[in-house]
Amino acid sequence: MAQIAAESLIERLADWGVDTVFGLPGDGINGMMEGLRRHKDKIRFVLVHHEEAAAFMATAYAKATGKIGVCLATSGPGGIHLLNGLYDAKMDHQPVLAITGMQETALLGTSYQQEVALDRVFADVAEYDQMIYNPVQIKTVTDLAIRTAYARRGVAHITIPNDIQVAEADTDPWQNVTPASAPKTAPVYLAPPGRPSDADLHRLADLLNAGKRIAILAGAGALHARDELLSLAETLGAPIVKTLPGKATVPDDSPYTTGGIGLLGTKPSEELMEEIDTLFLVGTNFPYTAHLPSKVHTAQVDADPTRSGARIPTEVPVVGDARQTLQGLLPLLSRRSDHSFLAKYQKKMDSWRTDMAALESSDRDPIAPQYLMSVINDVASDDAIVCCDSGTIATWAARHWMIRGERQFYLSGNLATMAPGLPYAIGIQRAFPTRQVIAFVGDGGFSMLMAEFLTAIHHQLPVKIVINNNGTLGQILWEQMVLGFPEEGVRFGGPPADYSTFATGNGAFGAKIAKPGDLHETIRQAFAHPGPALIDVNVNPDEPPMPGKVEYDQAKGFATAFLHGQQRRATIASTLFRDKIEQLKG
Repeated sequence: MAQIAAESLIERLADWGVDTVFGLPGDGINGMMEGLRRHKDKIRFVLVHHEEAAAFMATAYAKATGKIGVCLATSGPGGIHLLNGLYDAKMDHQPVLAITGMQETALLGTSYQQEVALDRVFADVAEYDQMIYNPVQIKTVTDLAIRTAYARRGVAHITIPNDIQVAEADTDPWQNVTPASAPKTAPVYLAPPGRPSDADLHRLADLLNAGKRIAILAGAGALHARDELLSLAETLGAPIVKTLPGKATVPDDSPYTTGGIGLLGTKPSEELMEEIDTLFLVGTNFPYTAHLPSKVHTAQVDADPTRSGARIPTEVPVVGDARQTLQGLLPLLSRRSDHSFLAKYQKKMDSWRTDMAALESSDRDPIAPQYLMSVINDVASDDAIVCCDSGTIATWAARHWMIRGERQFYLSGNLATMAPGLPYAIGIQRAFPTRQVIAFVGDGGFSMLMAEFLTAIHHQLPVKIVINNNGTLGQILWEQMVLGFPEEGVRFGGPPADYSTFATGNGAFGAKIAKPGDLHETIRQAFAHPGPALIDVNVNPDEPPMPGKVEYDQAKGFATAFLHGQQRRATIASTLFRDKIEQLKG
């Protein structure tokens, strides 16, 4: 059987080390599907239920492995469905390749059915965006797409008409009239040097050596630099603050960290930012500048020269890999003998941890979401991976999922979209089949892409899905109240949906929990189950995700919303009162 052009693309993906493609078939990619069928010994196709989920899975695969994630969709609407997941990759700087179908070349420009110029649609999301016009292009375009995705830490897109997909491989049907032949490239990416110049390292060391009260803000770009971050904190006597995407940079029980920052962060981190005279940002482009100090000496190291110094005035912006930069920097720093500043914030963190533990009470009915996350934290293995949706669940995970051992944590950081938690878990479980992978999701986000639980069942992926079911779009509710507006359009009404029957009805482990006394044992059983499992937990819908440090305007907004007729204000107030009582008891 003659080789078709689609096989050239599939073989080239394999040459690049790609072992998985997430996608959904359609008549615009029948040639690509045949290419996958002929090479299933090299690349596994993971059939999903919605293309958006395929893009999320590819993004999560890239986040967890550092390797390019690949997703596949048909022409027209299939390709359009990829976009939300691809914007997640773009905004979190992950290398992802999207492959889409296109109508036959003879029909382009005739308004044929499902004819959408996907190369134009993808122009904003993609760093590399190319349609295939000739079978001889395929290998070179694939090489350039993947190289660009790696080099620019973003999305690459190839769209291929379906008549070219099934054409004879490596053939050139046209007469060549230019003094050039098709380039012959190789499936190789050479990463640029990650160590800054000696001059930059000395400038950085001079600023840090002069600082008296230093804080380190670590982000996702420093996830691979744990040992170096801890050595830096010890050398400078400087606390480490973590962005939420950078939660796993250092363990949560480390004496060197004050935890998160921002609305989901800790009170010690907020107070630290008010007291420091020097801030060192490592692998982060933290966007919420209201939580950063404005009048301090600032240094930043980032792999992208466009992001270093992009948020706040930065005296020493440095371009480099976080780990290699810190390795070169540490010998240039003066070791501090006085750790009193660090000790002050260690004491504050002791108090914060006590306050958070007090909210994890098993006695509260309805179930407190803090207790739910604490049970997950207790039962999960030391190398478990948690994938979190956007919303109030991110607050509970930020504060009650403790990074220890080889644990990891992933969410949609900058796009902050709903619904990635479940497909993230599937993508990462495919990459790490022996590790425990947990999706901690809200009922709002889960219901958007819940069919992907069937994907986990079909592919026998043992993901564990825990639904924080409060029957509301909780984050939006509290955001409305902070603005002084009573909630509107955020509660679904009626009793909480029972998603456990969706699991059990399809042969998976499923459980519905409404009482706190049933929670711990059910979570233990679910996590021990060898296949996919879903635990749907009714939690208190009136538990507010309070900031670590409540500002006056936030308190004023809450009070104004109450005065203007906020629904369930009595139960919200009662919950806040009980939270404070629990902390005082602790």
